[in-house]
Amino acid sequence: MKKTIVTIILVLAILLGLNSMFTVRENEYACTVRFSKIIDTTDRAGLHFKIPFLDSVKYFTKATQFYDIPPSEVLTSDKQNMTVDCYILWSISDPKLFYQTLGSTAVAEQRLDALTYNELKTVMGTLAQSDIINMNDGAERNLIYEGISTDVDALAKTYGIRVEDVKIKQFDLPESNLNAVYGRMISERKQMAEKYTADGNYEASIIRNDVDKQVSIIVSNADAEAAKLEAEGEAEYMRMLAAAYDNEDKQEFYEFTLALDALKSSLDGEQKTVILDGNSELARILMGAE
Repeated sequence: MKKTIVTIILVLAILLGLNSMFTVRENEYACTVRFSKIIDTTDRAGLHFKIPFLDSVKYFTKATQFYDIPPSEVLTSDKQNMTVDCYILWSISDPKLFYQTLGSTAVAEQRLDALTYNELKTVMGTLAQSDIINMNDGAERNLIYEGISTDVDALAKTYGIRVEDVKIKQFDLPESNLNAVYGRMISERKQMAEKYTADGNYEASIIRNDVDKQVSIIVSNADAEAAKLEAEGEAEYMRMLAAAYDNEDKQEFYEFTLALDALKSSLDGEQKTVILDGNSELARILMGAE
């Protein structure tokens, strides 16, 4: 009997000992709850103690959590419907407040969903559709997203939550708006293409005119230089000719050679008849040769 009592006492002692201890890991918070109230919160890793069977422990992760918000519709300032698909990166900053206000991750995600949707609806209601869908630098839209993250974070602090980022994955257009938006984008690109074409044609005309002008100048200069060289050549030829035939004998010899050249040209071919003056040198030479 004593043995049984001792055994029971040992078992109870073991159970009490085991139930009075709990461990906390590096990446989590531990909240000690007594009668549905948190009496202690710790994030110090290691072994901790509590009152057995009276206290319970709630664990919450310190890690950044990802929540993909279901797509929802918002209305822009120009009354255009848009479907927003986004996600949130969040973490628990105050485990005690988180437990008191929300109690679980599932409830926290529902609350974040509502906070983010309301903020998106408010911000998008101040923007026209063309402010969101355009060819501008993406940094402009990043400023809008950062503002949404800041506002949602400020609201979530009342629940012990820190919102690290709100990212917009994409904006979708309802089918009724697609054609209008695509038409506007096509029109904008046509205007850009026409402007580029006009600018290109203008630049090309300037280049062509400049080339034509340069060509005219080069040809004119070349013609002038050619005429100058030709005149100089003729002058030099006449000077040399004059120097070669500077007396009467040389002039007569030159005239005789010219006559021979003329006779040679006229006798080219068959059955040629040449009429010469009897007093000419050629006639005397030919008659004498005969």
